[in-house]
Amino acid sequence: MRTLDDLLTEGVRSRRILLRSDLNVPLDSSGSGPARVSDDGRIRASLPTIRALADGGAQVVVLAHLGRPKGEQDPRYSLAPVAEKMGELLGWPVPLAEADADGIAGRSAAELVGRMQDSDVMMLENVRYEAAETSKDDDERARLADRLVALVKNGPGPDGAYVDDAFGAVHRKHASVYDVARRLPHYAGKVVLDEIEVLRRLAGEESPQQPYVVVLGGSKVSDKLAVIQALLPKVDRLLIGGGMCFTFLAAQNFPVGDSLLEKDMVETCQQLLGDAGERIVLPSDVVVASDVDPDAETSVVPADGIPHGMKGLDIGPRTVEVFADRLRGARTVFWNGPMGVFEVAPFAHGTRGVAEAIADLPEALTVVGGGDSAAAVRALGIDEDRFSHISTGGGASLEYLEGRTLPGVAALED
Repeated sequence: MRTLDDLLTEGVRSRRILLRSDLNVPLDSSGSGPARVSDDGRIRASLPTIRALADGGAQVVVLAHLGRPKGEQDPRYSLAPVAEKMGELLGWPVPLAEADADGIAGRSAAELVGRMQDSDVMMLENVRYEAAETSKDDDERARLADRLVALVKNGPGPDGAYVDDAFGAVHRKHASVYDVARRLPHYAGKVVLDEIEVLRRLAGEESPQQPYVVVLGGSKVSDKLAVIQALLPKVDRLLIGGGMCFTFLAAQNFPVGDSLLEKDMVETCQQLLGDAGERIVLPSDVVVASDVDPDAETSVVPADGIPHGMKGLDIGPRTVEVFADRLRGARTVFWNGPMGVFEVAPFAHGTRGVAEAIADLPEALTVVGGGDSAAAVRALGIDEDRFSHISTGGGASLEYLEGRTLPGVAALED
């Protein structure tokens, strides 16, 4: 796989670079003014690659998606707030090309690209404005890829190149991830390289240091089943919280009240518990309420005694202590998924407690597996530097650990 360093060694001055970044960030549209970025973690993660290219004199055309506009030019999903925030963080403006009748790579984009000078950075509109981006039809995706490539193909310097720095999208066979890479000299950016290096260790391709502890949360067992099956033979302990824990508790014939439950996964959970023995650690107590509400009346109950009509919405304080004890002394930790509904204050204590326990392992490789886990770290005000690595790609990270082939990575390796 050719890397960003390889590209910089070749030289990028006056060379147009199509850079696929992962800028799928949450927006806050609650005020009277335009939407604003509410969590800029992924934007900040993209800056080292952008700065390296700009410092080398490249003309950087950033390509990204935001949300699911379903192939339509929906202004609610415009990258305008993202371009503004990126410019703020870089210290210079990042103009955004408008999508027009010809799409995101039409006349407006071509004119803006044509005016670029060395070290300039600009951004195309949301690539998911184009239905072809996510199409299952190879020819449809290819036509979009050709239009994107045309923007950088005939610049003032050497022929254009493609850099993929969007690890959060490499598990998708999309035009901007897979097809463009097959049409230009292609290189892996810093984010992609860092993610693969860490995940190789977690997946056991490079023997992880023991003890190896995995902490899984989130809503559904079905979403995490494949990664559980892949990692269980390699880990010393698997700690399970979040909404998914209630299906495991039901597998032990515990009442779960109105908690989230995947009935069709109960038998699978029974099998996993039987196979893993004491290596799977479940909550011993949970925080319950009648509904998810910041003013809800809460109580802590034993995990085997959730009352009828109540919902388990967080792990309890005793479970936090047990999980922290099981984490103590670990040399490798992978955490994916919150322990409760952390966005609502009464149900954030479990996630905070587990996050702090992981952060208190300075000698260990501690990896936060993207998505809601990374958002929780930032929302709860925990210093990101206390973790070894915070992933930008939740779904892609899980699929890598499951042993799947990721189309974007395969394209870079070709």
